[in-house]
Amino acid sequence: MKILISADMEGATGVTWPADVLPGSEQWQRCRSLFTSDVNAAIAGFFAGGADEVLVNEAHWTMRNLLLERLDERAQMLTGRHKSLSMVEGVQHGDVDGIAFVGYHTGAGTEGVLAHTYLANSITGVWVNGTRASEGLLNSLVVAEYGVPVVLVTGDDRTCEDAAAYAPRAHGVAVKDYVSRYAAVCRPPARTAADIQAAAKEAAALAVRHDPARGGPFAMELEFDAEHLAGAATVVPGVEATGERRVGYTTDTMYEGIRCFKAVTTIVSSAVEEQYG
Repeated sequence: MKILISADMEGATGVTWPADVLPGSEQWQRCRSLFTSDVNAAIAGFFAGGADEVLVNEAHWTMRNLLLERLDERAQMLTGRHKSLSMVEGVQHGDVDGIAFVGYHTGAGTEGVLAHTYLANSITGVWVNGTRASEGLLNSLVVAEYGVPVVLVTGDDRTCEDAAAYAPRAHGVAVKDYVSRYAAVCRPPARTAADIQAAAKEAAALAVRHDPARGGPFAMELEFDAEHLAGAATVVPGVEATGERRVGYTTDTMYEGIRCFKAVTTIVSSAVEEQYG
């Protein structure tokens, strides 16, 4: 049994504000240990549940945040940017039986600690076929096309509620409770590690590949906080303006959908000015 862990940082134990996750800050250095602890707990749980192999895909910002020197030695880590499937890189090779979303968060425009979708700001909402989408939902649609179930989700309590809609069988572990976008009631790392490990051990039983999903077409819509960002996004072929601050596009598969989404967010991020956005 092979498990892929997609590891994001905003939903990690103790993380509540931007400096906690921005590479280079003093707080980021501190929170890297908490982040690594959550991932190690998931690794230990999956091996206890019968996994033979665990690959961790670093999925936050520069994708170089986890402390390799503290990683459970039974696992391997895929680190660095510019990966074909970004946050779920590795799922496409046909040998993954289940995926865990560790340290995830809610989507742009919703309640949740450090809520956003791919870009920390600028995007105010993302919809797939009319449903508001988090990164968890987007990534779950991608992995479903490879027959891989989401078996575990960790983050704040709102993230677990979000996951219940797109992965109802997955085990959820809330490491903190939402108070505001920049505040939460946090559980200590010893407690969250025990909770994550126990949930991962049980979740391993759900790691059974199924037939690839064929859920398309996917109508994607993105809303931005400034109209010039929508204009910048339409540079991508197939992306059209649907409103003053909105764009949309349609793809037959979510593989195509997420790659187009990545292209849009890359171009939009380059169009953001420092003070006015």
